[in-house]
Amino acid sequence: MPSTAARLFVIAAPSGAGKTTLVKALTTRNPELRFSISYTTRPKRRNEAHAVDYLFVDKSEFERLRSEGALLESAEVFDNFYGTSREQVEKHLAAGHNVILEIDWQGARQVREAMPDCITVFILPPSREELERRLRSRGTDTEAVIERRLRDALSDMSHWDEFDYVIFNDDLDQAVADLEAVLAGRGQGSATDNPGVRAAANALLR
Repeated sequence: MPSTAARLFVIAAPSGAGKTTLVKALTTRNPELRFSISYTTRPKRRNEAHAVDYLFVDKSEFERLRSEGALLESAEVFDNFYGTSREQVEKHLAAGHNVILEIDWQGARQVREAMPDCITVFILPPSREELERRLRSRGTDTEAVIERRLRDALSDMSHWDEFDYVIFNDDLDQAVADLEAVLAGRGQGSATDNPGVRAAANALLR
């Protein structure tokens, strides 16, 4: 693929929407994609590895990266900082690879300002009940943390219409297929201005 054809795809979602699982399935099925590994200051979970899931750094190192302009975007989420390596994204694009960013809506807004040609996708859960079930099924958070994540997730969901496309992650295989269609330029059925998409998203937030 020539470098001029490479695109940056920004994928955001509320906590519990299944974004990480969806992106992992997408990159497994499409090995030519490049996934930008984010920096984070949050503690590493038991099933995570440095430089695979995240680049784990302390707050002083994160602040250094941000002050030097090394981050394409950064955001504070649940009292931890997250950021995208500008160099990593630009290197993959220059090599002709489509790049996937898995970030939150705050970061997506910053990336749109810095790279307006990017394509943005927001992932929504099929229902509020399923969102809560997924948050509870992790088994790693206290009740207070779960309640906070649920409140913040519902707030995050209100930003869906800032994105180019919206995908409902009910069935994983279907959601991956919908995302692949967007990457291939055939995502009209998931476009934010699609009346069916707008109706479903608005119903979820009522």
